Amino acid sequence: MEVRDIEIFLTLAEELHFGRAAERLRVSQARVSQAVSQQERRLGGALFDRANRRRIRLTPLGRQLRDDLTPVYAGLRESLERARLAAQGITAVLRVGMLPLNVHDLRVYWDAFRTRHPGWRLTIRHPAFSDPFGALRRGEVDVLLAWLPIEEPDLTVGPVLYAEPRVLAVGAGHELAGRTAVTLDVVSDFEHPDVEFRPDYWFDSYVPSHTRDGRSIRRGPLVRNTEEILSLTSIGEIVTCFPAHMARYGARPGVVYLPVRDLDPLPYALVWRSEAETGLIRALARTVRDLGPRIGGDIVT
Repeated sequence: MEVRDIEIFLTLAEELHFGRAAERLRVSQARVSQAVSQQERRLGGALFDRANRRRIRLTPLGRQLRDDLTPVYAGLRESLERARLAAQGITAVLRVGMLPLNVHDLRVYWDAFRTRHPGWRLTIRHPAFSDPFGALRRGEVDVLLAWLPIEEPDLTVGPVLYAEPRVLAVGAGHELAGRTAVTLDVVSDFEHPDVEFRPDYWFDSYVPSHTRDGRSIRRGPLVRNTEEILSLTSIGEIVTCFPAHMARYGARPGVVYLPVRDLDPLPYALVWRSEAETGLIRALARTVRDLGPRIGGDIVT
């Protein structure tokens, strides 16, 4: 079976739809169908149940092949990528997951790391904010930049890069939009988005569940990403607490950002799986410690 045929099979096994698989692979549906039919002829059995053309299913043979090929294909791709990087003089890659959007503000750290270690590559990824620890624990990123506190027994909390004041995002037509600043007491009168964050204490440090005097801050509709939050905010359905950089990185028509006076700055630090600590992770943590944390956009020395 050719590598391309393996890719076609695994993509179709994931999508279970010829059209979507073809779109992902950037080939025609006929090419996908032809490749799968050829594989089935070689193997002597059906890989997919096509009785329902709108939603095909894997046969037992197809499930077995998928389970066997998935790690093999992943290993092959990793080997080819390592060879490609080695040809460029790159011997290792550090994948940094970022929950905040302010990649540019922190370039001083990324650039310093690359200067110190020219044979290593640093890449930035943005894991799903509803499950960032899952991305770290599954090995999809090596180190995560996340807000504190983080109290997970399997995770090591490294140096803090910066701490940021909070802002409240409201729709341009919202009754709070004309104010110059707000307090939590005022914020508690309106619904905030709800997110399936785990653990709960971690989300509460981002958007408090109560004001300082004990008033509950209401959670509203369940959201999955920042775009949903901003869309609901722009139409006035919710208000949303954010770190201050969102006033620049999340600027768009229909959304106004107001300083929140009585919320402490939100600190962001590196965190990684303790058992998966590597020399690359230690090198990035050392770079951050050497440069020190940023305050107000500048490095404190």
